[in-house]
Amino acid sequence: MTQEQIKTKYSVQGTFLVIFFLFIAVSTVLLNTFPVISSRDVVISSKQRALMNQTNVMSASLSGLERLSVEGVKQVMDLIDTGEYHRVIVSDRNGAVLYDTEDPRQSGNSVLSIPQLRRALAGESVFTCVYDGETFRSESTAPVMSYGNVIGGVYVSDDDTDQAALIRSIQARLRTASIVTGGLSLVVIVWFTARLTRRLRELAKAMRTVREGDYSGRVPVRGQDEVAELSAVFNEMNGRLQSTEELRRRFVSDASHELRTPLASIRLLSDSVVQSEEMDPETMREFVTDIGTEAERLQRLTEKLMRLTRMDSGSADERVPLDPAPVAQRCAHLLTPLAQEKRVTITTESTKGLLVKAAEDDLFQIIFNLTENAIKYNVTDGRVLLRLYADGSRAVLSVEDTGIGIPEADVEHVFERFYRVDKARSREFGGSGLGLSIVHDAVLSNGGEISVEPVKPQGTRFTVSFPLAEETNSEFEKGDPHVRPASSTPDI
Repeated sequence: MTQEQIKTKYSVQGTFLVIFFLFIAVSTVLLNTFPVISSRDVVISSKQRALMNQTNVMSASLSGLERLSVEGVKQVMDLIDTGEYHRVIVSDRNGAVLYDTEDPRQSGNSVLSIPQLRRALAGESVFTCVYDGETFRSESTAPVMSYGNVIGGVYVSDDDTDQAALIRSIQARLRTASIVTGGLSLVVIVWFTARLTRRLRELAKAMRTVREGDYSGRVPVRGQDEVAELSAVFNEMNGRLQSTEELRRRFVSDASHELRTPLASIRLLSDSVVQSEEMDPETMREFVTDIGTEAERLQRLTEKLMRLTRMDSGSADERVPLDPAPVAQRCAHLLTPLAQEKRVTITTESTKGLLVKAAEDDLFQIIFNLTENAIKYNVTDGRVLLRLYADGSRAVLSVEDTGIGIPEADVEHVFERFYRVDKARSREFGGSGLGLSIVHDAVLSNGGEISVEPVKPQGTRFTVSFPLAEETNSEFEKGDPHVRPASSTPDI
C-alpha cells in the first residue's frame, strides 16, 4: 500500500468528521429524548396526583350512601365539579352505570368492558396515562367502600392537549437548537480539521523530502500546541541531520583526500623503482625508505579513522578511577626525543592523589595528542607546561605552549575532523587534522570538558577538566622535564 493510499484511507480530517458526526448524532438524540421524557414524566406524575385525589374524593363522597342509586349518585355528583374532566362514570358493584357525564342516557348499562373499572370493583385503585404525541390521556379508578364492602366504583378520564402542545413546543425548540448548534459545530470542526491536517500535510511533505536525502526543508511553526512542538522538534532534528550530512560528506571527501596522498606517493615511488633498470643501491634504499614513511603515515591515519569510528559507534572503554599524573609523565617521557629534536622544554606540574573516572587509553590519548601538538607547533627554544591540579570538584589538565598560536577565526573549528589551521604547515609536520577531533570526542565520552584559549604574548593553552572521583586526596608536586619511562604504552 502506497503512502498516498494510506493517506486517502486513513485521512485525519475524515476521521475527525466521522467522530464529530457520531458525537452530534448521539448528542442530538439525547438532547431531543431525555428532556422530552423528563417533561412527560413530570406531567404524568402531576396528573396522577391530581386525578387520583379527585377520584378518591368522589369515592369518599359516595361511600356515605347506604346504597348506590341513580338519584342518590346524581345528587352527590352534582355537588362535585366534574366539568373539567373528559368523562366521569359511577357504577354499582355489579358494573351497571349509575352516572355518566358523557351520556347520561347510558345509565343502567354495564361498564365491565372498562378494565380499570373492573379492577376498581375488585377493590383496587388504578391510574394509567398514555401520551401519543398529541394528547395526555389519563384514566383513574377507585372503589366505593361502605362498611368495608365494595358497593361500586368511580372512573375518571381526562384528555390534556395543552400539556401535550407544550411538550411538542419544547421538542421543536430543542430540534431547532440542535440543528443550529450542529451546523455551527460542523463549520468549526471543518475549519479546525482543515487547519490541523494542513499542518500535518506540511510536516509529512517535509519528512518525505528528508527521506529523499534533502535536509534543507523546514516546517513553519505556528501556535503553541503539540503540532507546533512537533514541527519545532522536526526542524531541529532536520538541522542536525543536515549538519551531520555535511560533516559526513566533508569527512568522506577529506578522508579520501588524506588517504589518496600517501597512496599516490607510494605508487609513484614504487613505479619509479620498477621502471628503473639501473638504480643504484643508495637511491633504491632512499626510495624504499620514503615508501616506508608514507606507509607509516597511512597506517597512522587509518588507526585514527578507526578510533573515530569506534567512538562514533559508542563502544567506549571501561571508565575506572585512576591518577592522571603517571599517565602525563609517561606521555612526557615518550615525547622527550621529539622535544629535544625541536629544542622544546617540557615542564610538568602535578597534584598527587588526583583521581578521575576515565578510560586509561582515552586519558593517554588526550594528554599525548595535546602535548605532541604543543611540541610540533612550538618555536625553537620554546616551552611546554603540562599541569594537573584540582579546581573545586574537578580535576584540570592544562597544556600550555609558547608556539605559533591559533588565529581567533580558527579557534571554533580546531576540534572538527580534518580541519587544519595552517594546511601547509600541518602537512609538513605530518598532521592529518584528526588529532584534536579524537581528543575532543575522548574528553566528551569520559564526561569531561575541553576549551582552548590564546596565551600572551604568544602561544596556546588547552584546558581539559574531569569530575574528581570520590577517593581523591590531592597533594601538589612540581615536576621537571626528566620523567621516568612508562612500563607500558597504550596504542596511539
